[in-house]
Amino acid sequence: MTGREMKNAPSLMGWALAVAMGLVAFGVAIVVGEYDLVTSTFISAVLIVVVGLVIGMPWSKSETFDDLHAVRFDTGHGADLGGKALATSHDNAVVAKAEAPAVTPSPLMAAPAVASDESATSEVYDGPMTEPVRLTGPRAGKADNLKEIEGIGPALEKLCNELGFYHFDQIANWSQADVAWVDQNMKTFKGRIIRDKWVAQAKLIMAEGLDAFRVRAKTNDY
Repeated sequence: MTGREMKNAPSLMGWALAVAMGLVAFGVAIVVGEYDLVTSTFISAVLIVVVGLVIGMPWSKSETFDDLHAVRFDTGHGADLGGKALATSHDNAVVAKAEAPAVTPSPLMAAPAVASDESATSEVYDGPMTEPVRLTGPRAGKADNLKEIEGIGPALEKLCNELGFYHFDQIANWSQADVAWVDQNMKTFKGRIIRDKWVAQAKLIMAEGLDAFRVRAKTNDY
């Protein structure tokens, strides 16, 4: 029998349920209702017919359920279709994973460059310290305004003067060994020379003049 014929055939389960309900109704009519045999039989028969027509005939079946049921039994591929769909999904995932482009390391991920030992502003220096040239007082009695260098305030300018540094050219000529010596004597201001790039700023002042330096200092271009 095809799926369509099964769909249009009466439901044996429905009619069996109708007969069972009819028998129950017959017993109730006899015992509880105290009807005679003919009346009880009539009631039982009517109930069986009504219930059978409602739940035992083809129009009472669910269209969706029967269609799916018929497809499964007619083709025999219900499980296979699900398996193939699952396999296809898995294969697509494997292909997508295989075709994913390799991650190219970003330049930002590269190892940091080692600071050059040639720069007096380098933080990497472990050589001996040398005392730079110091003065007992400013030349011609007039010191440069060291506060022009970003990072040097009144307190640091006073300390530089106490150490014998009054002019931009003195700072511009510091070597790494000189910077190490001065930093060692900076009391609570250690690290400021390198961090604020005093030497680079002083060299720009000497090379380009204060006016040009001030313009570049607005954007820290030194």
